[in-house]
Amino acid sequence: MKIPKAPLSILFGLCAALLCPSPLPAADAPAWQPLFNGKDLAGWTSVNDTTFEVKDGNLRLVKGMGWLRTEKEYQDFILEFEVRALEKQYDSGIFVRAGLEGKPWPKDGWQLNLSQSSFGSLVKGYKLIKPSEAERAAVNAWAKFRIEVRGRKITLEVNGERALESDAIDSPRGYIGIQAENKAFDFRNIRLQELPAAAAPATQ
Repeated sequence: MKIPKAPLSILFGLCAALLCPSPLPAADAPAWQPLFNGKDLAGWTSVNDTTFEVKDGNLRLVKGMGWLRTEKEYQDFILEFEVRALEKQYDSGIFVRAGLEGKPWPKDGWQLNLSQSSFGSLVKGYKLIKPSEAERAAVNAWAKFRIEVRGRKITLEVNGERALESDAIDSPRGYIGIQAENKAFDFRNIRLQELPAAAAPATQ
């Protein structure tokens, strides 16, 4: 019995597959890690006069003048969470790469503001560094934040929209924290992805 010849296209395909094997899968991306377990404040430390609790699975800022910080310091990372203010004229903030010096808050701490008048703006200490383009969130409405810190660069997305970008971050590493300013907030779905440290810019 005569065996039919394979079409040239099939032969060429087989040769290409043998000579050019499939590329190896890319290295796994850094894993996401939860920073809040929905049950207690494990992994967090209260600094100065604050009251935080777990309510209905949310991390609730009740009152106080201080901050709640992670037990661990971080360098480069992506931080995601959802937040809602529970009262009018709200005010709080998210510290990144913060140190321990200062009272009631980090003396030179970098902060993304959660105030009603400056929602998402970048602040250092008490100084506004760059305003945010995020829309003001309504009371009791959840807003989703995505903060990325790489080297000196920080970017912020609020509800999927780019709200801020700056390359002013001058602290190499530090704590992540939630500012307490006597206004109530809820936080949930707090998670973090640690990133490989960004390479330092080349010197001339």
